[in-house]
Amino acid sequence: MTGPRPFKYLDLITALFATLLIISNTCSTRLVSLGGVFQFDAGTLVFPFTYILNDVLTEVYGFRRGRRVIWTGFLALALSAAALAAVGRLDPAEGWEGAEAWEAVLGLWPRLVLASLAAYFTGEFINAYILAKLKIKTGGRRLSLRLIGSTAAGQIFDTLIFASIAFLGVIDWEAWRRLVWSNYVFKVGAEILLLPLIVPLVNMVKRAENCDFYDRETDFSPFRWWD
Repeated sequence: MTGPRPFKYLDLITALFATLLIISNTCSTRLVSLGGVFQFDAGTLVFPFTYILNDVLTEVYGFRRGRRVIWTGFLALALSAAALAAVGRLDPAEGWEGAEAWEAVLGLWPRLVLASLAAYFTGEFINAYILAKLKIKTGGRRLSLRLIGSTAAGQIFDTLIFASIAFLGVIDWEAWRRLVWSNYVFKVGAEILLLPLIVPLVNMVKRAENCDFYDRETDFSPFRWWD
């Protein structure tokens, strides 16, 4: 009896995906300005790389394996939020002067994670679904356009959901509008700018894994994480 086919890079991509997701949400506690034009949470600088890894997963290994990785990242983020929430309820040690600073930064993190979980779950699955469907429709051609199209669609939902849950009522309306616009433009722009690296990366992984999966008979339900 033989087990499931081993892959060289699937475990590494899964670990990177979950790590970048947690890092991006921690960075989201800081709002930054770029060139006086873009204003966004700092997690936006990291989060596009999770979409790139999602693209690699779906394009190379298929939606079903990508779905398991998306759920893995979801659970890792939820556990990290639960741990921080539990730590935040403990009394600070006597003489420790960092309690207020910790609360000011990481005290907001559970709300940010709730926003991220909702946005991430929706956006990542939309991205993977559209990419998988377009691959079948185009016969695997036009990879660059498929990558941009799936990311652009997924990021609309991701950005609106995240910004609404995380920052409505925390910042004023004009700041919220700039945040949404800046986040979306930056995330999609990052995908476009990095295409000269993403396309060769996808093709390299395909060759290394000897795998180029087409989801012609895949059940696209996002809730079959155990499959």
